[in-house]
Amino acid sequence: MNVPLQFGMCRPERFWSQSFDDRRELVHRIAEHGFNHMYMADHVSFRDGHGSDGFVEIAGLSQMHPTMGIMISIYLLPLRHPLPVARQLATMELIAPGRMLFGVGVGGDDRHEVEVCGVDPKSRGRRTNESLHIIRALMRGETLDFEGEFFKLEQARIKPRFERPVPILVGGRSDAALLRTASYGDGWIGVWCSAERYATAVTTIDKAAHAAGRTDVAWMHGYQPWAGVADTKDEARKLVARAMENFYRVPFEKFERYTPYGTPDDVAAALQPYVDAGCRVMNLKIVAASDDAEIAAAAEVKKRLRLKSG
Repeated sequence: MNVPLQFGMCRPERFWSQSFDDRRELVHRIAEHGFNHMYMADHVSFRDGHGSDGFVEIAGLSQMHPTMGIMISIYLLPLRHPLPVARQLATMELIAPGRMLFGVGVGGDDRHEVEVCGVDPKSRGRRTNESLHIIRALMRGETLDFEGEFFKLEQARIKPRFERPVPILVGGRSDAALLRTASYGDGWIGVWCSAERYATAVTTIDKAAHAAGRTDVAWMHGYQPWAGVADTKDEARKLVARAMENFYRVPFEKFERYTPYGTPDDVAAALQPYVDAGCRVMNLKIVAASDDAEIAAAAEVKKRLRLKSG
């Protein structure tokens, strides 16, 4: 199926420290540049305790603009019970109908974040699979009886019924994440991978989905890169390296191979192969000298990325 290319922009780092009017004006500017949605991460207690709740953030963000889409990318689903998550999705459909994308993953960059929530890190994938099965059924309007390894539900339901299911994009770099996408997702979100690996992953998902009888999915595969933008490559590298090391607490060299930096032309040239390989949701995390510079740079990168015609 022919799915148009959508663009997301990560909400600026200093967004919530600004006044309400300034926040609203910033979102309107991003919308005017033609971005389909804004996205933000979700963490409970990352590295040294940092994080923010993805659902709380998108609820607030959704009221800043009447049509701008919102996305959590990536929501740490195995740390939550699936029934309250389904209720949160239903509530988001009520307050921002048709505007949400739901990116989910198993976590793993910080093992302690999983353990401190009372979850065995070894069970993350299986818990996520059960949760997605339950959430999918509830979004279809089913009254669900379910007994699995982790969850037991009797006569679980969500009312009012969903007017439409919220698209679910599954994150993760493992083969298990690709199979999870094939079974439960509307798309896969790649990160830290080559364009060749990305193309292989898309093919793997398609084959596994067909084998599972899912032959009519309008795939919304995504890619979510960090990128540094400045007038020179050296300055762009410094900006994105500092930001990523502050966030992940690991040396930038671990990410550099998959992190484009330079001018908007440089970044777009590095990302075009992912679009050519099947990416239809390009989530840009641009690091530049200021919020204004990040918005302008993201807009320039967006202009240069195109679907191949024919």
